[in-house]
Amino acid sequence: MTSFAIRRARTPDVAGIRLLVKPLADQRVLLEKEAVAYYENLQEFFVAEDRDGAIVGCGALHVMWEDIAEVRTLATSADWRGRGVGAALLARLMDEARDIGVERVFCLTFEVDFFRRHGFEVMADQSVVDPVVYSELLRSTDEGVAEFLDLARVKPNTLGNTRMIAHFGS
Repeated sequence: MTSFAIRRARTPDVAGIRLLVKPLADQRVLLEKEAVAYYENLQEFFVAEDRDGAIVGCGALHVMWEDIAEVRTLATSADWRGRGVGAALLARLMDEARDIGVERVFCLTFEVDFFRRHGFEVMADQSVVDPVVYSELLRSTDEGVAEFLDLARVKPNTLGNTRMIAHFGS
């Protein structure tokens, strides 16, 4: 079995990240973004690379508020699925969340079983932030925040996705 390593993404990785996302976007599993969006948010990304330096997985952690962040763009190349890449990336993102003081991590996913195995639960209570924070988050122009808030304007992009959350003990 070929091994892989997880590291912070660098600017040359954007092309590889986009190649990973493209087939999943074509299947409507992930949203495709312009290259500029990846560069603007590069500091949020980690990548998995094989021994030859090829990008075989990626994932990002986007902070939304003082105690909550979102796992975004978690993707693995088709050849590497089922080999622990996604789990390793998610573990690294969760470690990052803990390191920066986040208490809850949100995701919007079709891969419910995968996230459940890693401590996420389906969000039964849609009001996971208090009304003051909710009103502050409404001011965000970020589509991921709108998805978290379950706003009607993002419904066409999120049909069929499941909103999930993981909590860390304080």
